[in-house]
Amino acid sequence: MRQPSRRIVAAAFGALALCAGSAMAAPPAPATGDMSLGDPKAKVKLVEYASLSCSHCAVFNNEVFPAFKRKYIDTGKVHYTLREILTPPAQVAAAGYITARCAGKDNYFTVVDAVFRGHDEMVKTGDARSVLVAAAKAGGLTEAQFEACLADTANLEALNARVAKNAKDGAITGTPTFVFNGKKVKEGEITAAELDAAVAAASKR
Repeated sequence: MRQPSRRIVAAAFGALALCAGSAMAAPPAPATGDMSLGDPKAKVKLVEYASLSCSHCAVFNNEVFPAFKRKYIDTGKVHYTLREILTPPAQVAAAGYITARCAGKDNYFTVVDAVFRGHDEMVKTGDARSVLVAAAKAGGLTEAQFEACLADTANLEALNARVAKNAKDGAITGTPTFVFNGKKVKEGEITAAELDAAVAAASKR
């Protein structure tokens, strides 16, 4: 389980160092508000607090979430929201989330998924930038747009504000944290069976 960074702003500014300094091209306006999947009218609301640099979050995304999404989100039974948290290395998580926002609402989760799926590569090679550029391209951004997105300090300031609010409002002490219909169910890795039980319990409330 990864602990949220206590120095969110200071750490996240390291994201700007990932830019290579090539010619910039303006990215689309960053998406705002909560990023969600599924039917907003679904009886069960799942909020996951996660960091793009969290290994446990990557395991959930890569190994558990796809089947959960097919079973519950795509069928309209669960409305899922991802709330952004930064854990060390915070500059990597920050760069990933900023890039996902710049890719827009339609491509946000495509970028998030690509970053999570590149987690092992980042750990093994120490080359976060290559994974982030590939994720940006998966979300429809050019490399120049990716760099412009990170270079815009307004994007980082907006992320820091969201992260601070998410951490405070959710009383988050580690990632991932799963909240069903306002009730914190699990902090740390969660299994498919635990998710099934949580959905069943939330459906009765």
